[in-house]
Amino acid sequence: MELLVFDLDGTLLNSQQCISEYTRETLALLRKRNIAYTVATGRTIHAARHAMGDADFPLLHVYNNGVAIWDPASTDYLHHNHLTRHEIEVVLNAFKGKTLTPFVFVLEPDGGHSVYHAPPVNDVCRYYVSLCEAKESIVTKPLSSLPTQAEITNINALGSQEDISAICDAIQDEDHLVVFTGSDMYKDDFHWLDVHHSASSKGGAVETLKEVLGYDRVICFGDSDNDISMFEVADEAYATANALDELKAMSTEVIGHHDEDGVARFLRKYYQL
Repeated sequence: MELLVFDLDGTLLNSQQCISEYTRETLALLRKRNIAYTVATGRTIHAARHAMGDADFPLLHVYNNGVAIWDPASTDYLHHNHLTRHEIEVVLNAFKGKTLTPFVFVLEPDGGHSVYHAPPVNDVCRYYVSLCEAKESIVTKPLSSLPTQAEITNINALGSQEDISAICDAIQDEDHLVVFTGSDMYKDDFHWLDVHHSASSKGGAVETLKEVLGYDRVICFGDSDNDISMFEVADEAYATANALDELKAMSTEVIGHHDEDGVARFLRKYYQL
């Protein structure tokens, strides 16, 4: 028995940040054949579920680059590696003097989700705040009110390559942290940053899924550096045409572009759907 694991951005999603009708139909064909699949993304649960729309992903989901494993059936978290307020001080200090707004994602004691953020410093940050505020399932709060005992899932930001690189340099020697960054595929001239606990990775989460769900093999699909760890543990790994060269070099095969239904077209041929 094998499990298919899809990254979202740059892989299963197109440049409009959604699952195309062709890919949606392909997922339905997989279900009819009882071929198991799920998602492993760097997105938070809220951002991911919005992008996934009404597409059916019945098995355990991996969010925040492996920080959280979520069960859609019970709506419970099976796995969670959080950061403490003390552990992120070095990250928040690195933001000082930069034209960036840090967004700190927190799992609240009642199971709810909140985003604590500093005052937005540019239009992109203000837009990001408005997106968070528009979600009924997430609460936005000022960073100054972040509790000492907060369970922090991740910190992210969007800004210039110069500012993002400076923050990466400032925290690169912190053993308890891992940072991913890259150019934003949806906003030109901006780079994104995501920081979370070093104990978490997509690869580690995928191995947990394999064990908990009882699958013998895992086939992974991805495009970026946060997919490296799951490519390392996969029995087969497929990089999209738009993927980083490093990931392509690790892949079993390079498949089509994410904006051309590359994953879906590959699957239809692979399984003769």
